[in-house]
Amino acid sequence: MKFRERCLVLAVGVVSLLVVAAGCGGGEDALQQGGGGDGIVVGSANFPEQLILGNMYAEVIEDQGFEVERRLNLGTRDVLFPALESGEITLVPEYNGALLSYLSKGQSDVTSPEETTKGLRKELPEGLVALEASDAQDKDALAVTPETAEKYDLQNTSDLAGVADELIIGGPPEMSERPDGLPGLEKVYGIEFAEFKALDAGGPLTVEALANGDIDVGRVFSSQGLIDARGWVVLADDKELSPAQNIIPIIRKQDTTGKIEKALNELSATLTTEDLKKLNRRVEVDKEDPEDVARDYLQQKGLLG
Repeated sequence: MKFRERCLVLAVGVVSLLVVAAGCGGGEDALQQGGGGDGIVVGSANFPEQLILGNMYAEVIEDQGFEVERRLNLGTRDVLFPALESGEITLVPEYNGALLSYLSKGQSDVTSPEETTKGLRKELPEGLVALEASDAQDKDALAVTPETAEKYDLQNTSDLAGVADELIIGGPPEMSERPDGLPGLEKVYGIEFAEFKALDAGGPLTVEALANGDIDVGRVFSSQGLIDARGWVVLADDKELSPAQNIIPIIRKQDTTGKIEKALNELSATLTTEDLKKLNRRVEVDKEDPEDVARDYLQQKGLLG
């Protein structure tokens, strides 16, 4: 599970599902229109990265000659996953670790990308397929400024072990208690910081504190556009403390074909976390249109005919 919750709305029951779908920006009757037609219905959650990914999925499938309907910007996983199971949507971009935690009710303790994807495939309901996971991850991460990275020779999280007692770390309040927060950093990496400042999860408080030097290390998300814009250094989680969050397409088995799977798997094979940071920057920071950004990337990578 991630520290941040990317949508403030939760859905309970069928009526709430339809109300939330409209309220989260997917358009009136976004889910009520129904799915299961001749085309592929691509859904997504309601934050910029998901809009980019949803448009990418739609573009590469359309390029194979299939009819595609976009129902993006729908809401949280509580909205999307029931809609996927029911057939109202047929394909979504997901995160292997977050979805595994959702399906296992938080009982999974695997953190590596390979084991996470393996566990996810075991937990998926019958009729749903997890295609190939991308190397790109949007996971909990620690970031420092280039000056701090150079001063202390920091590349990996383990590099903090000898210098953390001189540094201040900032992040969401729950970071002080979560297994993959401060307790995990101490247990797995032997890291104890001089001070912890309770701020937010990669949000404006942490961003400002890191930029101003009020903290030395900030808890962020590895694919945030601001990281690319500011040139910050994300420390590699070299002992895999935080669960993997690889981008992975989840599709209804009855709605997929060999051509669709090939197109999506080829896309996943190209996508890196560095790519994702740059794409998110264009949407989050530079305010470009997600559909245009998605198409540009696919064209640059030769994924459109």
